[in-house]
Amino acid sequence: MRILGIDPGSRFTGFGIIEVSGDRVTPLHQGVIKTGAGVFPERLGIIFNGIRELVEEFSPDEAAVETVFISKNANSALKLGQARGAAICAVVSMGIPVAEYSPRSVKQAIVGRGGADKVQIQHMITVLLQLKEKPAEDAADALAVALCHQHTQQTAQRMQARQTR
Repeated sequence: MRILGIDPGSRFTGFGIIEVSGDRVTPLHQGVIKTGAGVFPERLGIIFNGIRELVEEFSPDEAAVETVFISKNANSALKLGQARGAAICAVVSMGIPVAEYSPRSVKQAIVGRGGADKVQIQHMITVLLQLKEKPAEDAADALAVALCHQHTQQTAQRMQARQTR
């Protein structure tokens, strides 16, 4: 199974694609969609098209995206929500199911505590996926979202298997 993790942002949208086979997780591709400083609707189009291209190239079975965190700046939160919407619409338009995870639950799954910072996420992703070098912060966050989804799915499957015994 392939999972596309997305860390949405209006200027930088991180992405990470992992392949899961049993308990083995292999990172396939990661990076950042950079939208620049152009007009906002065009930046949303860059996110939408960039995510669609990733889906076309890597054919993920599922996608996972981080939810919007509450920001003190309402304008920033709205832009983040719109960037998130563009990414989700791109995935859904390709027929891929999308799961959503809060930043706190992603950090909990990867670092073991919900208050972890970006440097800790970067470090743990590098270690867990045995990467040769640290990914960009946004790419590490996206890989973390994908791993959180994988862990959540694996746990749900184990629980279901126990209930059917």
